[in-house]
Amino acid sequence: MRARQIRRQIRRAFFVALFHQLQIISPILWGIILVMVVIGLLIGHIEGWKVRDALYFTFVTGLTIGYGDLTPRHVVSRCLAVVIGFSGIVLTGLVAAVSVRALEATAHDSSNKSS
Repeated sequence: MRARQIRRQIRRAFFVALFHQLQIISPILWGIILVMVVIGLLIGHIEGWKVRDALYFTFVTGLTIGYGDLTPRHVVSRCLAVVIGFSGIVLTGLVAAVSVRALEATAHDSSNKSS
């Protein structure tokens, strides 16, 4: 019973730290997401895709999944798709870094409490 409470407290501390870190970098995250969406909609306009297809392409490319069901045909669209891909890598890296930072803060807090 005691171990369950400790795990719950650690989990709660992690999510509090994660939320705090995300609040700090949220303008950067939203800026990257906005750039990705705008570029994706531009690609959709160039390629003649529907808005939902352009957004789908944006997030599939940004998350580096790349199913291949929608592929840009124009050179400009392809270059912009590369920008979306790099932006997605940066976005993923930021989220991973924030998660690691929250884990470090949680580990630091839990080690201070046990001392």
